[in-house]
Amino acid sequence: MNEWNLIEQLKQGNEAAFRTIVEDTQALVYNTAIGIVQHAEDAEDVAQEVFLQLYESINAFKGESKLSTWLYRITVSKAMDHLRKKKRKKRFAFIQSLFGPNEELIHDPPDFDHPGVSLDNKEKARVLLQATTKLPDNQKIAFTLNRLEGLSYQEISEIMKTTVASVESLLHRARKNLRKSLEDYYSQNKE
Repeated sequence: MNEWNLIEQLKQGNEAAFRTIVEDTQALVYNTAIGIVQHAEDAEDVAQEVFLQLYESINAFKGESKLSTWLYRITVSKAMDHLRKKKRKKRFAFIQSLFGPNEELIHDPPDFDHPGVSLDNKEKARVLLQATTKLPDNQKIAFTLNRLEGLSYQEISEIMKTTVASVESLLHRARKNLRKSLEDYYSQNKE
């Protein structure tokens, strides 16, 4: 069954169509989410939110883009919201620790486990993705969609609702910032 038939059936409330769409797109959603939030449990939470929004707002989908483009947009939005909420919680926890009994700072290193990264490359990937957390949001999104999801500049421009030239610029600046961050990391961690 083609995508448009599934969408139309989902708009009619067909749960089997929803299940099929979820099965067909869950890897896309999860991989994008984990590339941004960098924690498996957080990526699962984001994926649930994405599919809930898909179900609740399918009638708003007009078909002006592919379903996958729409899902990427929702995923990026939900993942960035998740990171913002997490930062607020960390700030609150930090403030509490200043006055609390343990006086310890909360440290939350990435629990990085991206399904597309082989075991021998996990440490390098962890270092790289840790560096991406320091990128401005738009650079992080463009880098994640391009490098982890393998999307073209055109696809990224549709997802981010910007021009291809803007995507090229974001990726150029992301690579420049990552290069500097990684040079700093490796110069500090020489054996």
